[in-house]
This record gives sequence, structure tokens and C-alpha cells, in this order.
Amino acid sequence: MMRRMKFAAVVGAGALVGLGGMAGWAQQAGAGAQAPIVIPMPQAVATLTIQADEPVAKVSPTLYGLMTEEINYSYEGGLYGELVQDRTFQSSRSDTENWIPVEQGTAHGLVVRDAGTGPSAALPASLKVTVTQADAANTYGVRNRGWWGVALRANTTYTGSVYAKADKDGMGAGVRVSLIANDSGKVLASAALPKLTGDWKQYSFALKTGGDVGSTANNQIVVSVDRPGTVWLQLLSVFPPTYKNRVNGNRVDLMEMMAAMHPQFLRFPGGNYLEGDHINERFDWKKTIGPLVDRPGHRSPWRYQSSDGMGLLEFLEWCEDLNMQPVLAVYAGYSLMQEHVNPGADLEPYVQDALDEIEYVTGDGSTKWGGERAKDGHPAAFALKYVEIGNEDFFDQSKSYDGRYTQFYKAIKAKYPQLQLISTANERGNEVKSVKPDVIDDHYYKRAEQFFGDVHHYDKKDRNGPKIFVGEWATREGNPTPNMGAALGDAAWMTGMERNSDLIVLSSYAPLLVNVNPSGMQWPSDLIGYDANSSYGSPSYYAQAMFASHIGTEVLESDLQGGGDRLFYSVTRDRAVGIVYLKLVNASSAKQDVKVTLAGAKDVKGSAKLISLSAATTAATNSIADPKRVVPVESVVKGVGKEFRRTVPGYSVEVLELGVQ
Repeated sequence: MMRRMKFAAVVGAGALVGLGGMAGWAQQAGAGAQAPIVIPMPQAVATLTIQADEPVAKVSPTLYGLMTEEINYSYEGGLYGELVQDRTFQSSRSDTENWIPVEQGTAHGLVVRDAGTGPSAALPASLKVTVTQADAANTYGVRNRGWWGVALRANTTYTGSVYAKADKDGMGAGVRVSLIANDSGKVLASAALPKLTGDWKQYSFALKTGGDVGSTANNQIVVSVDRPGTVWLQLLSVFPPTYKNRVNGNRVDLMEMMAAMHPQFLRFPGGNYLEGDHINERFDWKKTIGPLVDRPGHRSPWRYQSSDGMGLLEFLEWCEDLNMQPVLAVYAGYSLMQEHVNPGADLEPYVQDALDEIEYVTGDGSTKWGGERAKDGHPAAFALKYVEIGNEDFFDQSKSYDGRYTQFYKAIKAKYPQLQLISTANERGNEVKSVKPDVIDDHYYKRAEQFFGDVHHYDKKDRNGPKIFVGEWATREGNPTPNMGAALGDAAWMTGMERNSDLIVLSSYAPLLVNVNPSGMQWPSDLIGYDANSSYGSPSYYAQAMFASHIGTEVLESDLQGGGDRLFYSVTRDRAVGIVYLKLVNASSAKQDVKVTLAGAKDVKGSAKLISLSAATTAATNSIADPKRVVPVESVVKGVGKEFRRTVPGYSVEVLELGVQ
């Protein structure tokens, strides 16, 4: 997905750009600064003529979907439910960044990272806790701060486990895991482990809070020992209730917010996160499946450690839970620091790895990798239509993508001819010319003014060429999440995608998620914001949800005259339910009168459902402290007919559901 500053380039106001993520690029793109806004004067009545009986194209059923990667603590400290930060003691050179020694009363001891002792080949190190003085009333141990807090709820059960062992003295110790309030020191829930042995074993436990626990994240997780001895710990995990009660699952509120967007697909595992800074830091899918203790984790290109708890199967189950198609991106031999694998024999192991990955997703239990998926707990295969080969390979200075893509293309098509293969490079000398891609992935990160001027980008595009996946796009205004000005830019751009949805088969905003804590963000603007305790949707989130939730199956012939250069629209129809979805975007501060004519309609219902998102200024936005300042409002509009007038307020996005026969 998102391109680092070193390789990002701003190539013109209407240009295709990669997502950079560093301060320099953010300044160039204007993520935080507000450009001067020219407020147009009120326009004369605009005339919108809709040919209700003349569909001109089919709407792609997968037009709107999701794209994510490990950025902004999207998985670790975000969607992935784990409450413990740095559960495998790998995220820092410092032994105590996330694990702080806790001496109660007269207790003493020492905590170090033991690089030579661990429960598995994947996790060869552990945390060594040596207790020199302790008793039942004066315990020694370590605490974990969680992800800028540990969110707790009343009367809730938290499930956990830890790998542990002890020396001879430590075998008799009482080891306890507790949830403790930071301010008061009150123990909110606690569980004792069975007596440890000299061998590594996994110990499971449950932590049940009482009715007096407030909804707060001002808590910590503590592991304590009540007598002298040495204890080794690894993979301490604590989970809250998860979406659909998935083991190793996802955070409920964020999943519910995504479900409300009605996404049709998920592009994963992401962009830069797929590639890594270096080849050995790529998303190596075979190391992300199976028991957690066998997942070594890896460094994210956004400068923090991923536990890979969100592995390949978890992505697929995420698709299953939200009824989305998987769009699988496979590593194609290019990493961000300009490391690449030459086409030919050198690339062949990576091609085979992609074939194995596709087999893991789609193969039945009789296949090698389908059998591995069944062993991992999911006997049923997943349906797969789209496979993306690499990510933003137009940045590869070796110009090797044509050869690399072609090698992947031929191998995948030979075994899976039904799959649609997506190219990630279509400019800057990296175009694929040796074979014809099925789909090309376009990325756009712009200011609202740029999107306003580019809504007709695809109107004249050759329909005989590859289909289009707008795999990453966003109006970059607002920090950490978009404001109303960005929502207007997004909505204007979506009207253009809808009108061209015969060509654009998939589209996904990026980035999707951001932890809004000061250390949690690497890239603004992001669709959904959250901290450990709560979450909210930006105005752009609501614009996305409005568009994706009100989309027909056909694009109707239409024509707009007048209204100036700040009025945008799209019209689709769902013939089966007799609804025409009219979307109107007024990016001006002045209200705009629109005369709507439904030519060719046999009958039009006299009232219509209206969903409207509006604000007094483009700077209006939502936040953790004020999550509902800008939200859609539903109402009923009367006086609708084959001809009617609609006054669209300034700075507004509207969806009208018109009953048309």
C-alpha cells in the first residue's frame, strides 16, 4: 500500500501518486494545512435529466470494499483484539519499554530478556523474571501498559494464556495474572496459574470483572510471583470478547463499523506491509498460519513489530465474518528499499509460494495447503476471484515488473485460469507489456480541489483495456481523520467512480484505520479513528457508508446542465426493488437548486427517503471526544414526481431513494 517518503513523488495536480506517510510528503500533499478556499456565488437552477428507462451500464457488484495494512497500529493495538502490547518481547531493544518491573512492598527481583530460552523455534527468547525476595503479601512481577491503556468493561470475561516455565525454586511459586486500575491500584480481576514445571507449557486463564468496573482504559495487566525463584514467560495474551466470538479474533466496535459500510471485498494483507522494507521483512504468509507460538512475527515497514496474530487465515475469516470477497495480494519480488528478485530462476520460489498461498485459500482438504488450512481449523475452502501481484511496483527502479508480473501471470493462469490477475504498475516505465493484465490498480491521494477537477477522469477511458481497481484513494484533508471538506472531495470522486462502474470493478479508500494516540499514527488522513476504549467514524466514513449502502445495479443515462463546478451527482437504479438512487454533492457554501426530470418513468412515488450529511464549514469533523458532530440524518422528502425540485444545502452530501417504475 503506502509508499514511504523516500520513494513517493508528487507528479502533478491530477497525477497518480503513492502514499508516502512521512512528514515531508504530508506537507507537500497538504494533509494538515488548509489551502485557500474560493467560495463560489450561488448558482442558477441546475437541470438534471435522468433517462429512467435507459440503463447505459451495469454497476460492478464489488465496487466498494476495504483495504487495510499494518499502519497506524491498525491491527496491533487496533482491529486485532489482543490487549497486551509486545506479547512476545520483541518490539524494542529496551527490555522494559512495555514490560515494567513491579515491586510490591518489600519484594525485590530482576527482569531481563533471555535470548536463549523460548517455547518454540519461532519464539526462541523469553522474559526471565528472577525473584530474590517475595511473599504472599509482597509480590514481584511485571506490568504491561496495553495499547495506550487496557480497556475494560463491567461484568465481562477476558480470556488469556501464557507460556511459562520455572527453575526448581520457582516451581513452588504462586503466579498470578491480574487486571489492575492505574489510579487506585484496585485489582479488577485476577487468576492464578497452576504450579509451573521445568518445561514450557501453555497455561490458559479467565479474568472476570465485577459490576463496579467503569468503561475506561486506565488499567494495566500485571503478572506477579509470590516467592523467590526464577520464572520464564512468553506469549502472554489477553483478549476481550471478540466479534462473533472468534478465538484470536477482532475488536467488536471496529468490525461493526466496517459492517455498516457494506463492503464487498477486502484487499489484504496490504501494500507496504506486503512488501516490507527488505525481502526478509515481507509478509511471509507461511509464517503467519498455525498456532501463535509458531509465528515469529516480523517488522512492519511502519517501524513497529507485528506479532502476525492477524495472519492469512485471520484475514480470510475477517472476509467470512463480513461476507466479503477476498482480494489476495501476493508478494511479487520487490521490497521498499529497492530490493528486488530478478525474473527467471531466482523468482521461481516466490512464484511457487504464491501458488501455495492460493491453494491454502481455495484448495480442498486433499491438497497439501488446503489440508494445512483444515488443520488450522477451517476445513471449507474460500472462494477467490482476484489476485493482485505485488503492490505499487511502479516505484521499482529496476524496471523488472514486466518480467516479474508475466512470470507470475503465466504460472497462476496455468493452474487457476479462472482467476483475475491485477497489475500494480501502469506508468513510469514499469507498464506490463508482455501480457495483458485483467485489472490495473490505480492509486490516488489528493486534495478536495484536485478531486473536484478530476471527477471525469474515467469518462473517456478505453473500455477495451483492462478493468480498473482503484485500490487506494483518499482526499487528504484532516488529521488524524478526514474533515467535512475531505468528505466532499471523497463524495465527488465516488460519483465519478459510480458513473464509470462498468470499468471500475473495485475501489477501496486508504488508510482505513488509525489509533489516535500521539504515538499511534504514521499517516493522516484515516477513515476510522479509535483509542483503546472507543472509536468513531470521520465525515468521510459516513460518506463512504452512504454511497456503498445505496447503490443500484445499473447506471442510468443522465445529463447535468448548470450548477457550476461544485455540484456533482450520480444516478443508479435497482430494477428489482424499483428504486433510483440519486446522489447529489454540493461542495459550495451556497445552497443549490436542482430541477430533476425523470424522463421515461412510468410512475414516480410522491415521497422519497433522504439521507443527508452536511456541516457549516469544511473544517467540521468528528473525534474521540466528539464522535457524532457530523453524521448522516434521515428524513422524508415530499412533492417528488416525474419532475421536481431539490434545494441542496451548502457543504452537503445527499442520497435520495426515489421509487420509480
